Amino acid sequence: MSREEEIRAGLFDNTLNGRAPEVKALTEEGLALHMDPMDILFKALIPSLEEVGRRFEKGDFFVPEMLMAARAMQGALTLLRPLIAETGAQPVGRYVIGTVKGDIHDIGKNLVVIMLEGAGFEVFDLGVNTPPEKFVEAVIAHKPDVLGFSAFLTTTMPMFKVNIEALKKAGIRDQVHIAVGGAPVTEEYAKHVGADSYAPDASMATRQAKQLVGARNEASQGAQALEQAVKLIDDTLKKG
Repeated sequence: MSREEEIRAGLFDNTLNGRAPEVKALTEEGLALHMDPMDILFKALIPSLEEVGRRFEKGDFFVPEMLMAARAMQGALTLLRPLIAETGAQPVGRYVIGTVKGDIHDIGKNLVVIMLEGAGFEVFDLGVNTPPEKFVEAVIAHKPDVLGFSAFLTTTMPMFKVNIEALKKAGIRDQVHIAVGGAPVTEEYAKHVGADSYAPDASMATRQAKQLVGARNEASQGAQALEQAVKLIDDTLKKG
């Protein structure tokens, strides 16, 4: 067995068992050996997460195992993403995103970021516990097509309206499309606070953003592959 084959086998097994450090190390080694990023993605990582899904459906895996495997694969995608993106077109649009003030949850937000980048967007991630003034500054600095607010607590959802009021006060509310999401958020609540759209998951958030910018550039094969990989992670996490 060649070292490349050993790396593929190791990536499959370690992703399956949620060993993130080992997945990252093997991905780095594979890239150092000039393995094709698409080869790593399609011959090791995606098959492994598909096996995770099969085991979950059979009752052999449970939610914790699924989450660990998906996060291990996310670590590998962090390394593969810029290399795959080199094969693509210019960014199809700009997207600023952050979890609102008072909220430190970021798994869902991070998934949206990865999927947007895979779809060809230039993303500015403001992190968690983001105050209104930071959103305002980011809109002025980056001039995004979309501004995304994420909240995972019912107690922090009111920050959507606070943020929108801050944008109005700065005179820039009409310059950007506002999208909101998060576990407790509903479409009705999004309309209530004055957001432009609501997405229940990362897949929908990405589709809406692409529709908004009109898919100005066709996604490359690499970008489409990366989007497919992240959709698999998204679907896996939704089972939890």
